[in-house]
Amino acid sequence: MPMVVGIYECQDGVPSPEFLRDADAYMRTLAFGKSFLSVKPSQMRTVPVNRSVPVEHPIATYDQAREVLGGARGPFVVIPCICRRAQAMRGKPCAKVAREETCLAFDDMAAMVLRRGHGREIAREEALAILEANQEDGLVLQPANARKPEFICSCCGCCCGMLSIQKRLPHPSDFWSSSYFAEVAADACTQCGTCVSRCQVNAVTLSGTAGEALVNRSRCIGCGLCVTTCPAEALRLVRKEQAPAPPQDEEALCDEIMANKKGPLAQARMLAKLALGMKQ
Repeated sequence: MPMVVGIYECQDGVPSPEFLRDADAYMRTLAFGKSFLSVKPSQMRTVPVNRSVPVEHPIATYDQAREVLGGARGPFVVIPCICRRAQAMRGKPCAKVAREETCLAFDDMAAMVLRRGHGREIAREEALAILEANQEDGLVLQPANARKPEFICSCCGCCCGMLSIQKRLPHPSDFWSSSYFAEVAADACTQCGTCVSRCQVNAVTLSGTAGEALVNRSRCIGCGLCVTTCPAEALRLVRKEQAPAPPQDEEALCDEIMANKKGPLAQARMLAKLALGMKQ
């Protein structure tokens, strides 16, 4: 089982402050970062907010959070976000939402969570309502990087461990799985800055030639949060030309990660490129 997503999230009961402190210290070490980043594919992927993709777009089921939940057999569980809880214990409450119950598990993972007494069982309808509230609050939807995922995390840029790592990298999209990126129509942008505050990974700035919004594609993870709240409708999501389908399920994902782990020399090359700000 991986450290993230895995051992860290699967503690019995409420994680102690000591565990959260020690886990945070470990996950900030160079050894962990090197191991975490030197695998393909990534453990999680970003899927777009439902209303951010035009209806004429062909959208794969695994890129639609509502379709993933709609096709799950159950049970369904809502889990307190461990990242948000850890930040609150450090005296840094989430700047986006006061709710801790934002992460969803279903099918076999939900059954495991219920056996361990870690989450609260809910109906499919409540799971969909929580997902909708998460989108409205500006949280990034991140399921397992699989065609049949068994969890959907809803993440903020201030608490989420995954997004925190993403923001520290020079070209984070090299390490992230997403089928889309945001694009701005410069002539329609009114320079209001709504997209800048909505973005959870610092991918949007008002730095165009006329002060319009500009999307850094090396940082954009294609969540669509900027698209749904642009008052001028100047933003849209564009599907990447090369957007390979993820592994079939989470077991296949773990097998693929293990098979593609980089050796010491490849890890050293990766770290050198990161230090020089080069793309991988």
